Amino acid sequence: MSRIVAQPLTREAFAPFGDVIDMGGDNRYPINAGRAMRYHDLATAEAAGPNARVLISMVRGTPYDMPLKLTMVERHPLGSQAFIPLSPRPFLVVVCHDTKDGPGEPHAFLAGPGQGINYRRNLWHGVLTPIGEEQDFLIVDRGGDGSNLEEFYFSHPYEIHLP
Repeated sequence: MSRIVAQPLTREAFAPFGDVIDMGGDNRYPINAGRAMRYHDLATAEAAGPNARVLISMVRGTPYDMPLKLTMVERHPLGSQAFIPLSPRPFLVVVCHDTKDGPGEPHAFLAGPGQGINYRRNLWHGVLTPIGEEQDFLIVDRGGDGSNLEEFYFSHPYEIHLP
């Protein structure tokens, strides 16, 4: 089993895979007569294919045992997929570059409190992986006609460790 240690989630490190969604960055401005700060244009929702539309949903995820035994990744060829935590808890993010033989070696990130992610369309990624206790998330992804899920099972699992 190959061992991978999760790295801190930063905009720069995650850029090849998608967007980090948090209240950082310079693209912000006051709204509501200065009583609120809008953090603007944090991610791009993608929805392609027949009758495509962007969906907003919620999910409650159950934590996995650590280290994580990664046996499968998935991707969504017709749309992006964002996960925004509704509590200040960390979660594990696993992504893979696409190769001619399927997903490449996984990259693992530890999302800190207040950070969410947006996977680009057609990006191989692990399943939602809360750490330590149940966690609620807001999801922004694609609805519409056509199959928008592909799964890949590794011949040898990877072992993902927290830092």
